Amino acid sequence: MRRSIATVSLSGTLEEKLESVAAAGFDAVHISDSDILYYGDTPHSVKSLAGDLGLAIDAYQPLRDLEGLDDQAFRKNLDRIKRKFDLMAELGAPLALISASTLTSSSSDHERIAAQLRTVAELAAQRDIRLAYGALSWAAHIRDVAQAWEIVQRVGSPQLDLFINAFQMLATGTTSQNLREIPGARIAAVLLADAPLVTIDPVSKNRFYSCFPGEGDLDLTAFVQAVLKTDYTGALTLEVFNEAFRSSSSRQIADDGMRSLRLLEENVRLATSGDQAKVALFDPPPPAKVSGVEFLEFAASGADAEALDSWFTSFGFHKLGKHRSKNVFLYRNGRVNLALNSEPDSFAHSYYLMHGPSVCAIGLRTDDDQRALSRALTFNATRYEGRVGPNELSIPAIRGLDGSLIYFVAEHDAKNLYEIEFAIEPSKDGSNALLEAVDHLALSLPSGQMDSRVLFYRAVLGFEADATFLLADPNGLVKSRAVSSRGHSVRIPLNTSVGQLTGTARQVSTQGGAAVHHVAFECDDIFATVASLRKSGARLLDIPANYYEDLAARFDLKDEFTAKLKSAHILYDRIGKGEFLHVYSEPFQDRFFFEFVQRTDGYDEYGAANAPFRMAAIARLQRARDRLNVM
Repeated sequence: MRRSIATVSLSGTLEEKLESVAAAGFDAVHISDSDILYYGDTPHSVKSLAGDLGLAIDAYQPLRDLEGLDDQAFRKNLDRIKRKFDLMAELGAPLALISASTLTSSSSDHERIAAQLRTVAELAAQRDIRLAYGALSWAAHIRDVAQAWEIVQRVGSPQLDLFINAFQMLATGTTSQNLREIPGARIAAVLLADAPLVTIDPVSKNRFYSCFPGEGDLDLTAFVQAVLKTDYTGALTLEVFNEAFRSSSSRQIADDGMRSLRLLEENVRLATSGDQAKVALFDPPPPAKVSGVEFLEFAASGADAEALDSWFTSFGFHKLGKHRSKNVFLYRNGRVNLALNSEPDSFAHSYYLMHGPSVCAIGLRTDDDQRALSRALTFNATRYEGRVGPNELSIPAIRGLDGSLIYFVAEHDAKNLYEIEFAIEPSKDGSNALLEAVDHLALSLPSGQMDSRVLFYRAVLGFEADATFLLADPNGLVKSRAVSSRGHSVRIPLNTSVGQLTGTARQVSTQGGAAVHHVAFECDDIFATVASLRKSGARLLDIPANYYEDLAARFDLKDEFTAKLKSAHILYDRIGKGEFLHVYSEPFQDRFFFEFVQRTDGYDEYGAANAPFRMAAIARLQRARDRLNVM
């Protein structure tokens, strides 16, 4: 299937947009009218640049407010249209998209609208230019695809066909069934954008919430299926007006766009089952099965490494041994493995110089490491190949969007990975400890990066995404959305905030960008775990007594159990029969913290109701430290 993108979806100059689109692997572009108006050279030079980059110019868009006008206004429009057609001829754009008029002064008479469009089509025929007419949900009169198709039929010109905009249909509640009566040969273009399920007027939703397929909640799979059933064989074109896109790099947005189209095509192909489409749809390797987090790697050096070593030990991790050829140490608590990398001239050291002490890599345990890597590369992930020394396994890896690494550890390699690479002291196997697994990793993201990250995990790793919800921080709101592997063996909540004073924003600032802001470990007996942690000197977060007074009332807890929770500073949540007990550490250098959790009876959330209490407790702790620093 041909893949295209409208230049209005990208930031930067027109040259930067075209170069980014070509680098991402698109076949074609729709050149936006505003990009030509702002361009400093001739339309012909744009044609030459696109050709040199291997891009076809499929369309010019949009022509606005042309129809339903009084005679005098329409005659003035014809002069403007002729100039646009001359420009298109120089640009080499064969198709112009005409959006339904938004002028409230325009006529609702379909015959007048059709007659004026017929005149425009006659002018287009003289220059061998095709036209496509489409509805706008906020147009003055033509607001849905059925009305637009009726107008096209009234015009009755082979020069004028229809364009269909998925966002305009689905974001306003129109179903894909409306496409059944439209022959694919009369569909000149299909425009795609996604959106979250938020209730807001269509104009604002388009401007602030539209996003790429896979980043929102619209059923674009069913939409494209319906389009293909019309026997449409043209391109799928991304057209997104999200203001946040214009503050991101054009290369990142173009890569996200290509990733989104490939994921959408894969979903359509899988949903189509026995039906045969007349176009080839993207067929990547299926996602590998991910069964858990095999290891986490922390980057630190000098005093920071010594401080982290002390923290790991206080949390019950045994220092098992040193890497056979690098300054990397292995820590283990039960089934959880941590690596502390202080090796000079390494990826971890470079990451440390940029971000300070932080999680620089995650190892995902998978049934097929090569398939996991192959899928990632087909979705435009960047492969990482570091030095492989003696007594080391070559573990496939990619770079995450924040520059950290994701390793794919084959299950058969996980059994002997540590014995091969580390000189482990026989007396320190860490097996008598309390932790079962890494329960989840939470990431703090800069504002505007949530959608891109969700798409990455969905496409590259085959993860699923939960609904978005808001958390109350003492200094503002935090938007949170979790992604997880199938079966939820790996869970990754993503958090971002617009305000600069929230804990999430502070962590982004402290760590120089997106980073892991907390790691949660699963245990079978949280009371025994907390007792062990306190005995070893772990710095756990204090929760105020008022929390437990409210807790007992909300869940009708027995006094003895509430007192036990209060004594250990353990937080509690319940959904149905499922219970979630968890305790937090204090933050490490205001960067990240640790959490210890116990799940029962199928509880599958993250204790979101308790997040404000954790944020408030950390804020109080930070204020106390700030006062001490001032003194």
